[in-house]
Amino acid sequence: MSAEAVQSAPAVQDRMASYAARSHAVEGRVFHLSPLERAGLVKQGVPARTVAELSTAMGLPRDQLLRVLGLARSTVERKIAARRALSSDESEKLVGLARLIGQVAAMVGEGGAAAEDFDAARWFARWMAEPAPAFGGLRPEDLLDTADGREAVSHLLSQMKSGAYA
Repeated sequence: MSAEAVQSAPAVQDRMASYAARSHAVEGRVFHLSPLERAGLVKQGVPARTVAELSTAMGLPRDQLLRVLGLARSTVERKIAARRALSSDESEKLVGLARLIGQVAAMVGEGGAAAEDFDAARWFARWMAEPAPAFGGLRPEDLLDTADGREAVSHLLSQMKSGAYA
């Protein structure tokens, strides 16, 4: 990782945490980061309070978001109370989710729709709860706790954009 990426990671981490409650900022910040910047963010650990902020942005109860991401409620709550960062594994799941939300926002923006009126975080929260025929009836939220699952969800979103989704 370059020295520049390492130096920019704390600033990116602070921006993600401070803007998490506003879904458009989360989407833009995480989705448009380079892989090295995202890796730096994950390695340093996302502030635990970002879980609460992202659940608010998505309109989901915190417990539901924790379940979907496979995060231990007691551990996250303890870290929030202590104002600590999430572990790399926990951060990777949160950053991965924010990246998917950003992918949705980018798709809408590229499609020429009124992106400023579209709430990608809330749309994603509703969409992820519905069974997806492409996943054999599984819901996208059933896959968000693993990197490969998030990759499959990202691929499905890309197919939806191209019209290849059936």
